[in-house]
Amino acid sequence: MKAAYLETIRLIERLHRQFLEVVKGELDRRGIQDINNVQGLILYNIGEEDLTVGELTNRGYYLGSNVSYNVRKMVENGYLSQERSPHDRRSVRVKLSDKGLTLWKALDEMFDRHLTQIAPGYTSEQDLTGAITSLRRLERFWIAAGEYGLRVPPSTV
Repeated sequence: MKAAYLETIRLIERLHRQFLEVVKGELDRRGIQDINNVQGLILYNIGEEDLTVGELTNRGYYLGSNVSYNVRKMVENGYLSQERSPHDRRSVRVKLSDKGLTLWKALDEMFDRHLTQIAPGYTSEQDLTGAITSLRRLERFWIAAGEYGLRVPPSTV
């Protein structure tokens, strides 16, 4: 069990890095040099929503990097627009600009292309659904372990 647990952790990290390379390759093929792969994924996850930086962080769209820095760079490069919340002047809301929406569509096309390529022999929807279930359980366990330390109450997982 320990070997499988540790291999899962290594695989999650490796898959994340590999996927970032896939996004980087897509940006490079399109000649896009003013946004990096992490920022591209943040942009994709924003989609058509209007979010605060805090909401990006809480939803996990930051991908382990500095959200404020990445948002600022995307605003500077014209991918996001931002405005102060009318209800809370301390809060800044961000959404995709026209340039950001164009990149979102390009990344969405990449995902669609991946779906047509993955289906014929790499994996099935059932396999992916099973993986999601296992990873969500692991996520709940890690959240509980972070809150309760080494003695995770089974009812929290």
